[in-house]
Parts: sequence; structure tokens; C-alpha cells
Amino acid sequence: MSSKPKILLIYTGGTIGMSKDFETGALKAFNFSKLLQKIPELKQLDCEIETVSFENPIDSSNMNPEMWTKIATIIEENYSDFDGFVVLHGSDTMSYSASALSFMLENLAKPVVFTGSQLPIGDLRTDAKENLITAIQIASLQEDGKPVIHEVCLYFEYKLYRGNRTSKVNAEHFRAFTAPNYPELVESGVHLKLNSHLFLPIKKDAKLIVHKNLDNQVAIIKMFPGMSEIVLASILSTQGLRGIILETYGSGNAPTEDWFLKLIEKAIQSGLHIVNVTQCSGGSVNMGQYETSTALKSLGVISGKDITTEAAITKLMYLLGHNIPQNEFKDVFETALRGEISL
Repeated sequence: MSSKPKILLIYTGGTIGMSKDFETGALKAFNFSKLLQKIPELKQLDCEIETVSFENPIDSSNMNPEMWTKIATIIEENYSDFDGFVVLHGSDTMSYSASALSFMLENLAKPVVFTGSQLPIGDLRTDAKENLITAIQIASLQEDGKPVIHEVCLYFEYKLYRGNRTSKVNAEHFRAFTAPNYPELVESGVHLKLNSHLFLPIKKDAKLIVHKNLDNQVAIIKMFPGMSEIVLASILSTQGLRGIILETYGSGNAPTEDWFLKLIEKAIQSGLHIVNVTQCSGGSVNMGQYETSTALKSLGVISGKDITTEAAITKLMYLLGHNIPQNEFKDVFETALRGEISL
């Protein structure tokens, strides 16, 4: 019996799984069972690799909670047979998916590494090979026969980040992602530099729990100067709406006009959960620091602290799917469940 780590490669779609027809220039998905032929370098890795692909791979723009459940189910069904999982995914919504999966996979004791590429695997200057090879190498890292990493991560352009801390920040550069409020877990250079003090602690002997009930009756509202009362009132009164991520200015600031605060107050009283996150690319919400956020705090708006919008919206879906009592929801949201916010 082989003692090499076993890694399952899950292809959902995206640029990384495309190859170019050099005669027509068209991109088409290639057969992942022939991956070793395409990237012979994988044979040098000290692990066994198996592949599974979505029957109909999707562009990541079409990603949704149903697809997240599909990925989580593949991991759940293969969990005991593999030591790590690498999810190949289009880069556009990868941060949302990595965030969602981090909440869905409770008590994770093995690595789940999301990766993708800006250029197809067959391109001359592709970033796909490096991203894929290093993601697999990181997923197969072991110490005393046990995985070194046991959380949902995202690897792109020489850096491994905690998945629920990431945002896509560039559509053209190979360095497409950043984690504005949390350092990288691993840096890839001549050697892999592990910042192991930043890893999530493992819950010993805790069994994996896969949560598949997500409630997507939610919305993101980005504040801007001149926001209309009629438009905001219309959104907040949407039938069936259960939660809002409110992207505010700076450290959580919003207008202090009566109409705005009355709409927020009415929405919260009607049972809507409103989470305050900053629309800045980095930093944290600190309600009460300025007068322009003190009112929101007193109304019971939830502080997103330094959470990303991607993690905030997926955490909201996850918690709403648990039917947490209204009076407990705020405390639970403001608590770090998978390292998504700083304590």
C-alpha cells in the first residue's frame, strides 16, 4: 500500500482547464483524465493524483450555492479516501466560492486549495502550470503522516491565502488576488515558506460536518453619495429578503440623514439582518469611531469588522440557513467561525 499522499483534483470549469485550438484560436475544455500528458511535471510530485470533473464545467460567472453544494458533496464523498483536495475554478468568483466552502466544511482536517489561472493551460506564457503544480504540492504537505494545512485556501501567483480572506483585485495581472487584512499562509519561492503560526488550529477528533443549507435571499448594497431614498426603500422592502451587506465608507460610516436612519431602523425592526462592511479594499469597520457610524451602532447594525464582502455575503447565507434566533444572530455573525475576521 502506497504511503504517498492522495490528492483529488476537482475541476469545476474556468480558464485553467482550457486548451487552445491553435488552428482556430478557440478555447475548449480538455480531458482532465489526460492531465499528466498535458503537464508531465506532475509526475515529479511526491503524491498520487486523481481527477474528477463537473459533468458540465461552468464559467465561474455562473457559480451559485447549488454548485457550492456540489463541490462540498464531492469532498464529503471522497473525504476518507484522500489527504487533500485541489479545486480548479474560474478566477472571477473564486473568492466567493472559497469563502462559502470554508463555512460549509466544519471541522475540516485536510486542505482544500482553490486555484485557477489567467491564461489557459496550453498557452505559451500560462500561469496555469505553476498555480496547479504548487497548489497540489501544498495540498500534499504532511507532518507525521497528517496534513499540515486543514482549512480552505486559495493559491495564486506564488501565494497561498486563507480562502475567506481573499478578493480578486486584478483582471489582467497574474497576481489577481490579495488578502487585504491577513498575511499569506505560504509563500512559494525557491522553497515553500510556511507561516504556520497563521494556520487555523485543528479541532482534534472532531468529525467533518458538511452544511448544505444556504439561504440566498440576501443582497449587497454599496453606499454612494446621492443614493436615492426611493431606491433604498424599494430594496429594503423586497419580499422575502432576509439579510443585507451594506458596503459603507471608510471605517463603517454612512449618511446621518433622517430618512436613511429611519429606513435602516424600520428594516431591522421588521427582522432584516444588516451587516456593515467597509467598501475600502483593506481595513476594518469600527462603528462609533466617528459620529457618522454611531447611529448605525445604536440601531443594532451588525459589525462586519475586517471581513471581506465575499466572506460576508457567504457567511450571511450560511447563518440564515441555520435559522439562528433573531436575538443571537448579531453575536454569532460578529464571531470568527473559520478565521474570516480578526478577533
